[in-house]
Amino acid sequence: MEHWTEYSRFLVALFVILDPFAAVPIFLVLSKAYTPAERGGIANIAAITVLAVLIAASLAGETLLHGMGTSLASFRVGGGIVLLLMALAMLQAQPDLLRSTPAEEAEAVDRQSIAVVPLAIPLLAGPGSISTVIIEMHRSNAEYHGLLVVLCITIVSIVLWLVLRMAGNIGKILGQTGLNIITRLFGLILAAIAIEIMANGLIELFPTLAH
Repeated sequence: MEHWTEYSRFLVALFVILDPFAAVPIFLVLSKAYTPAERGGIANIAAITVLAVLIAASLAGETLLHGMGTSLASFRVGGGIVLLLMALAMLQAQPDLLRSTPAEEAEAVDRQSIAVVPLAIPLLAGPGSISTVIIEMHRSNAEYHGLLVVLCITIVSIVLWLVLRMAGNIGKILGQTGLNIITRLFGLILAAIAIEIMANGLIELFPTLAH
């Protein structure tokens, strides 16, 4: 089994990538016509959807990559680039179009339920989080590694659920300025993670870079 710091790093990385605090204002806007009970239901469905999508991606990622004829090293470089673009948007506290577009969010306002699209997919369980869990799942063949990765995904999904359930209070306490500060801090952490993932991928593709 990998050292516990590997899983704590993954836990933090996945939480930063999902960035539930950045989803709070969007969640509040999209659900403004809903009652508190209905908002709670949306939070439940969104968290369960994120959990299911990320676990499915982690388990089926290798098969998907082989089917596309893509190496894990190449996927690491590509995933790192996606995360870096997300980090740059977060550092500027700007809407991240890799997660969801304004058109998707505007369309969702007229729907009965916004829990799955665009809240869970692609706002939370988007390209960044999906690529991260696939890369982490295949980082090691150690015993219980896969189980611990799924456990980390579950923990982050539970925290995400708690944040969405308390979105109204969080929005009032932090305000837009507070949410932007948290987003920028997460963006800085995510940028460092993205560079590390890209570096590991490049070393696998070009072993001479390690020397």
